[in-house]
Amino acid sequence: MRFDVLSLFPEMFEGPMTASMMWKAKDRGLLDLHLHDIRDWAHDKHRKVDDTPYGGGGGMVMRVDVLHAAATAVQAMDVPAPVIYMSPTGRVLSHQVAAELAQHPRLILLCGHYEGIDERCRDLFITDEISIGDYVLTGGELAAMVVMDAVLRHVPGLLGSEGAHERDSHANGLLEGAHFTRPAVYEGLGVPSVLQDGNHAQMMKWRRQESLRRTWRHRPDLLLVAPLTEDDRYFLAHLADEDARRM
Repeated sequence: MRFDVLSLFPEMFEGPMTASMMWKAKDRGLLDLHLHDIRDWAHDKHRKVDDTPYGGGGGMVMRVDVLHAAATAVQAMDVPAPVIYMSPTGRVLSHQVAAELAQHPRLILLCGHYEGIDERCRDLFITDEISIGDYVLTGGELAAMVVMDAVLRHVPGLLGSEGAHERDSHANGLLEGAHFTRPAVYEGLGVPSVLQDGNHAQMMKWRRQESLRRTWRHRPDLLLVAPLTEDDRYFLAHLADEDARRM
């Protein structure tokens, strides 16, 4: 999958893009990353990309002419692609959004800075906006890295076993349950016997219930829209009764 990143600080990507899953994706030919310095499309010798806002106010705004020239040039480098602006006003990144974006062979990610971008960019070339949460970052670079990481998990062949990403938290609308590995006992804490008995059906049931339990305890809001079976609802009712007795 090809990513084109438009940034004022493309060097920020050098470390994260050469480690862990990103390195693996590049090594396997699953990530084709192209970093573009927005200043390359500036019109003056000082490579100025921002200016004071009309109407006054604090801060600087990234210029529409520079960004439009950059986005147009990068768009023409390969197959047509969505141009996604990393923005706090965008739709919030989720497992489902990442899966949707992974269907594209190419994505162009625009990283803003300062007070943001000239509004006309949205009319001229931006096709989507993504937020990674309700907080403010200095720029869009970290958000772009998060988007790439989340999207690449859906690219076949990256995670090893087929469909591995569908067992992640949020893949089925729930948080993932607990995990254990060796040693079987540590500091007096043991591994649940159901995970050691070899009964696959019981292990699957335990994992589902632990996923429901963790979601109930930490993100009950997810249960409002998660696809639940009758057995799930019965188990959640049992959890609610337990909590009520503790109060």
